[in-house]
Amino acid sequence: MLDKPTIAIAIGDPAGIGPEISLKAAREPAVRGACKALLVGDAGVLRRQAAACGIAADLHVIARPADADWSQARLTVLDCAQPDLAGLGFGTTGAASGRASLAFARAAIKAALAGEADAVVAAPQNETSIALAGIRFDGYPSFVARETGTDEDDVYLMLCFDAVKIVHATLHRSVRQAIDMITRERIARVIAATDRALRRMGTAAPRIAVGGLNPHAGEGGLFGREEIDIIRPAIDAAAESGLAVTGPYGADTLFQRPGVDAFIVMLHDQGHIAAKLVAQKAAAALTIGSPILFSSVAHGSAHDIAGKGVADPGAMIEAVLRLSQVGGRRELHPATA
Repeated sequence: MLDKPTIAIAIGDPAGIGPEISLKAAREPAVRGACKALLVGDAGVLRRQAAACGIAADLHVIARPADADWSQARLTVLDCAQPDLAGLGFGTTGAASGRASLAFARAAIKAALAGEADAVVAAPQNETSIALAGIRFDGYPSFVARETGTDEDDVYLMLCFDAVKIVHATLHRSVRQAIDMITRERIARVIAATDRALRRMGTAAPRIAVGGLNPHAGEGGLFGREEIDIIRPAIDAAAESGLAVTGPYGADTLFQRPGVDAFIVMLHDQGHIAAKLVAQKAAAALTIGSPILFSSVAHGSAHDIAGKGVADPGAMIEAVLRLSQVGGRRELHPATA
């Protein structure tokens, strides 16, 4: 047990399914065999969710990662007590929940930066609750960038399921804002970040396919010039530097291409629709480009089923196992390339 990687599991929105699927993942035999699962969150919330969901959970609550005793079978919890959560109802939104979910993620990231955890997996947050807390949040990649002191333009989301990896050039922005963000420099950076991440995940010679922005990748300029003026020049420059990257391809045919290690899409829905259609609730959402290994899951906090014991932990288990396989390679950061 002692030589296995430590995966810090931030329990997410305390009013959603995050605590439930975190507990279920930590109890999963495959997870226990692959890593040391360190639950990060409010121990009281975990106890209440365990009781409501009928989960047998013997918790070993600690104040710091160094206090963990991995020789025992109990579930280890790094307690991030949040007094405002006392009496919190399942399936509710509120500022206290929003603050707490990010406090849990922040504590897990801090442990990873300190070398006390090899990777972080975060359960789903609730954007409405975070907004009610008055906190700026547009997704975990930019949050991880800020918490680790990384340039936000170097951090991207990679959805992973089965052997498929989908990287997003833009994420939680309006379509109008996202289009304005698509520049040659940004496309060059996302290509480079994808190549580095794949190499650190064990792919010796990554092959990358890039999708277009417009219908049919612009159809030679008939439906827009972004592919001609922005995306293709960035691809050509990356290829000339020695990277195995091709495109741009129409988003509707991109994922049919064989022999590709990762696909890059321009917009949130170009990647998420494909992932959720094929993988449903089993996709892991890896943040690439930061100095830590960080993953979340590609589904929400599911307030409608919170506290009922029916939440599927498949995506959490997938995320934990995927990062456990990467092992001690904590860094997916450009400075270490």
